[in-house]
Amino acid sequence: MAGSLSNVAAAQSTSLQRLYHVQKRIVHTVQLAGGVMEELGNLGGSRADVVASQCREFMQSVKDIQVTLHEEIKSMCEYRPYENCDYIARIGAEISVNKLECVLDQLNNMQESIKEYVSEKPF
Repeated sequence: MAGSLSNVAAAQSTSLQRLYHVQKRIVHTVQLAGGVMEELGNLGGSRADVVASQCREFMQSVKDIQVTLHEEIKSMCEYRPYENCDYIARIGAEISVNKLECVLDQLNNMQESIKEYVSEKPF
């Protein structure tokens, strides 16, 4: 079970790392948008090639972020934290043991009753 916990922790860590990188890409994308706004706001006029280049990079960055977030959300939907949990099996085994103990007690009581009956009644 310790192995499965470490696998879950590793998967969560990897997922958090990917989301951290997405966050960094979002910041970069916002900076690109800010660069385009600055270029468009230049008093001397904007350079069309710079604006076009930054807009292309911005759009590609937005697409990459969308794909990554879609994959992360899909991955989270597939995540089942209790998949490797043995709670149900342990509780089932414990209940079965308790039932067997009850049956053994009843069998012992029946055996005692039979012994008493046989000892009281001579044949």
